[in-house]
Amino acid sequence: MNKWLIRIVVGLAVAVVVIIPVTWMVASELPDPANRYIEASAPGLQASNVTFVSGSGALIHGWLSRGEPGQGVVLLLHGLRGDRRDMLSRAQFLRARGYSVLLFDFQAHGESRGQRVTFGDLEAQDVTAALQYLRHKMPDEKVGIVGVSLGAAAFVLAEDRLPVAAVVLEQMYSTLEQAVAIRVRPRVGPFARLFAPLLMAEMQSRLKIPENRLRPIDRMGTIGAPVLVVDGLEDNYTPIDDARAQLSAAPPPKQLWAVERAGHVNLHTFAKPQYEQRVGDFLGQYLPRAAGALSPLTK
Repeated sequence: MNKWLIRIVVGLAVAVVVIIPVTWMVASELPDPANRYIEASAPGLQASNVTFVSGSGALIHGWLSRGEPGQGVVLLLHGLRGDRRDMLSRAQFLRARGYSVLLFDFQAHGESRGQRVTFGDLEAQDVTAALQYLRHKMPDEKVGIVGVSLGAAAFVLAEDRLPVAAVVLEQMYSTLEQAVAIRVRPRVGPFARLFAPLLMAEMQSRLKIPENRLRPIDRMGTIGAPVLVVDGLEDNYTPIDDARAQLSAAPPPKQLWAVERAGHVNLHTFAKPQYEQRVGDFLGQYLPRAAGALSPLTK
């Protein structure tokens, strides 16, 4: 009995010694800005450089490419620690179908300055500002959303946003705590379940994010537009069961596309023909002024 007690005490001591420093280190690193230089032009888009101000006060940098009048405009929202270039291939395919596209760098990403990454909290204000910008610049166009990971979460978490006509959510986390637990498991092994709540508490203390704010699944009912949820069947970071739960929480009309053999990858480049058909057909139902209308570029 004494031997077992000693082993338990030693095990707990080792866990504390390991978990506390790792918690502090990861909580310090994860919110660090991911700024980088972005070239002035957008290959294949004939886009203009644009700026607008987020509700947080951050100056947001992006590209706007105008398509066929009346076809609609798609707002493209990149993932965590990425930038607008991650959405470039999607923008090129959508532009070829006649849509206008707006790509931008979330604050603390790319060329948009910011003090920290907030995993959808402040980034949600960037989404709201982008929609206001499009309303000002293209008031007669219906707006569609394609958001990946952080971008998907930021859209769903955005409050007081202008209405949109269609929404594509790719590889979105349901709750940040669950996403953190999945991602830190390789570093802390069996302590992941204990580590995730501690890390969340440390991050919320640093970022001043309200408790339970970063739970996109709780806000799926507020989307207010047809939604297509997309995830890979072999995605270990955003499991397909999460995508199914998100779909269940969304009001109709809604669809799920489970991409076969896909992990946590760029789904457009992984399954390009299928992606362009599924996403293109979905947006085509709701964005053009004439239902089902095709741009001359697609004929």
